[in-house]
Amino acid sequence: MQSVDFNPTQTTRFSEERQRLEQNKLSKRLMREAGRAIADYNMIEAGDRVMVCLSGGKDSYGMLDILMTLRQRAPIDFEIVAVNLDQKQPGFPADILPEYLTKLDIPFHIETRDTYSIVKRLIPEGKTTCSLCSRLRRGILYRVASELGATKIALGHHRDDILATFFLNMFYGAKLKAMPPKLVSDDGRHTVIRPLAYIREADLIAYAQLKQFPIIPCNLCGSQENLKRKEIGEMLAQWDRKDPGRAWNTFKALANIAPSHLMDTTLFDFVGLKPDGIANPQGDTAFDTSETTADRTQDACESSSVGTGPAWTIHVDTHHLKNT
Repeated sequence: MQSVDFNPTQTTRFSEERQRLEQNKLSKRLMREAGRAIADYNMIEAGDRVMVCLSGGKDSYGMLDILMTLRQRAPIDFEIVAVNLDQKQPGFPADILPEYLTKLDIPFHIETRDTYSIVKRLIPEGKTTCSLCSRLRRGILYRVASELGATKIALGHHRDDILATFFLNMFYGAKLKAMPPKLVSDDGRHTVIRPLAYIREADLIAYAQLKQFPIIPCNLCGSQENLKRKEIGEMLAQWDRKDPGRAWNTFKALANIAPSHLMDTTLFDFVGLKPDGIANPQGDTAFDTSETTADRTQDACESSSVGTGPAWTIHVDTHHLKNT
């Protein structure tokens, strides 16, 4: 029997090549999904000055990196300015973000406001700080956006965040409400966008590891064990393990609403509804189907888009993206 020589160098080279291919696929997928979300909701337009809110976490780092890559290949001009709010949390490494952003050679602004002390003073120990912290942070960021002349404010919420918010509002607030991919602030002065709306958190985790972002932990967000959001996250993770595709189909449903088959009288005129003898394609048979989605795999679900528009109105060719 002829022996086969084992070549560790060749095996290592094959492993490295395979890893590069996987990394390139990940980068292309992130650019494609961000581009699709931007196109579907017209998030970025020519001449925009996009204020990218950078917390030091994986999501905002990923958003900044993705937007910078897309901007390089866009046939329209738009600006990016990165903004970090230093909330004076104990142990916050104030030098990391300025050094990182200086190396990227992009405009940035560090806003210093001691919201940490305010939150700790007003919220009892063990209680959820998210609501107050979010309100304080939002007000400051809106002011900074005006001062910097930003036309869009980009936040790093991803698909899992949107789904979790939807279930939180439904389970605990009796409301069908999620995080919109694009909104106008309460005062009517600012447009807020979420370019990562179609991107899975798992992909952002992998991307952060690939890019080796200098992650800064938060001493407030995510540190409280009693947060309902964590329970929802565990539920979604269990779905992915037991029934891949369920979470993705739920997310797709957020963009496929049938008001006539819900119960909100402000969205559909149930009171004035009467038969008129005309066939109605949205009647009681409109949603009967023999096809079920229970047996679909996650890969099959991922191959379809939430929106119907092109992948990116700025015509970024994701097939020629380079692995940076």
